[in-house]
Amino acid sequence: MNAMVAATDEQMSMLDGLVSSIQSVEQTLAGVLATRDGLLALAGKLALSMAEDGDGIDASDLTIRTVAAEVGAVLRVSDRTVQRRMAEASITVERFPLVWAAQGAGQISAGHARVIVDAGAHLDDAEARAAYSARVLEFAEDESPNRLRPIAARIAEQYQPRSLEERHADARKARGVWVKDAPDAMAELGLLGPAALVHAAFDRLTGMAKADAGASVGTAGVAFGLATAPESGDSADLRTLSQKRSDLALDLLLTGAPAGHDTPDGLLAAIVPHVSVTVPVTTLMGAEGAETPPAELDGRTPIDLETARLLAGAASGWDRILTHPISGALLAADRYRPSAHLRRHLRARDQRCRFPGCGMPPRNSDLDHTLDAAFGRPTEEENLAELCRRHHVLKHHSPWHVEQVGGGLLEWTSPTGRVYIDKPPPPNTVTFAETGPPPDPVDLSDPVDLGDPADPWASVPDELLAPF
Repeated sequence: MNAMVAATDEQMSMLDGLVSSIQSVEQTLAGVLATRDGLLALAGKLALSMAEDGDGIDASDLTIRTVAAEVGAVLRVSDRTVQRRMAEASITVERFPLVWAAQGAGQISAGHARVIVDAGAHLDDAEARAAYSARVLEFAEDESPNRLRPIAARIAEQYQPRSLEERHADARKARGVWVKDAPDAMAELGLLGPAALVHAAFDRLTGMAKADAGASVGTAGVAFGLATAPESGDSADLRTLSQKRSDLALDLLLTGAPAGHDTPDGLLAAIVPHVSVTVPVTTLMGAEGAETPPAELDGRTPIDLETARLLAGAASGWDRILTHPISGALLAADRYRPSAHLRRHLRARDQRCRFPGCGMPPRNSDLDHTLDAAFGRPTEEENLAELCRRHHVLKHHSPWHVEQVGGGLLEWTSPTGRVYIDKPPPPNTVTFAETGPPPDPVDLSDPVDLGDPADPWASVPDELLAPF
């Protein structure tokens, strides 16, 4: 237990006050940034109005540059930066007014707003954007931006007018590799390709790097001065996991095999990548409809159905994840061996570290007993949860306390007494209504207070709108 156990009541009261103050400042800051976005969007709107009254809309780009230069000069930043901010602000304010209003009220941060806008950027229908925004905002008030990102992408997918397969076929045309020079004789190698292949390549590099204990760096890496080989007779390898991944990737690309890293019996070359793909059975069967979600890779990003089917056909085994047909809650994950079954079940349920705000995936986490097994507590679903090493240590060696309250919910209590409920992320599955057909996700017949998506300027003072 750390030193906080010995903290005085006065110190804990001061900490509580600091946390409350920081929370209040963050909410105020979110509102101020939303106000700035509104003013930047209004500046862009003013520039368009000036262009229409002058040389016509065709001259709007030059007018916007002129206005951006004026704002940039007073802020002492590049007019290009201001023009980019104006464009981003206009998208948020005019296309996602619900998100802008929520940020202005301090309900979400600027980071949350960026995640929601980025995920829904390709939704062209105003009603679809409004419905999407309303649904994602329900999660944004409880989740951190990194946790919100896959949820927002999943929800946005349901409002896309074109199927993921069609969009993926177009997106594949943009695949490529590029180099970006960096200082000090370094450079970055970028690669854009199908998500399943890129994640699998990264997983294979990680597996090789972890198995590469004490081995020398690649022959290509040493030859080009990209890394330093251990001295003769010195088995210590001080490289980080990230550095090993980099050395291995370059070695593989330059030689075609991990020649400088592999063991005499070729163990590294035998390492194969592992990715986790969840596919609703209705999707795998080819069912069509807006309510049918796409396949998902590692609970993070959607992948095209053709790739999912190829992986399904080549897989030696599948975990069957059973979900409730109405609520979508995880019921069970089964396979032959019970111990592995329980681990698979919890990974499928949790999908990431269960400390509030953490998005570390389960493959980099520990399966932790909420109540210590050393004191006879059971090894079962209701007493286990995925925790990354950082938060596993925090749970055992700080005043943070956690309880399982049923249904996969974890109740965390902070040193100042605040309570945070961490929910498992919603599974990538199909749910059904108790009676009648599944609702169309873009059907707004169930009234939601969406405001007026066509008039995001309703809250702007009249004097600012006077020129229009």
